[in-house]
Amino acid sequence: MSAPRMRTLPQAAAMLKELDAGTAFTLTALRRLVKQGQIPAVEVASKRLVNFDALLECLANPAAPSSEAYSISRGTHPVSL
Repeated sequence: MSAPRMRTLPQAAAMLKELDAGTAFTLTALRRLVKQGQIPAVEVASKRLVNFDALLECLANPAAPSSEAYSISRGTHPVSL
């Protein structure tokens, strides 16, 4: 069994960019997903670390968000008529 490839968020974003130079996935997007709990991270001192292989798996197989969660993340709120 190999050790997990734990990376800081900037390192993980840079590695994604190396894998796909044309990616639209940004460091800001990665930070947002970690903050929302959609991508697991561990805090070590003042840094957040992600398992890079788990990150790739999360991006390859995203869970379909519910419409309510999607609308809240977009800053809109459901309106009752």
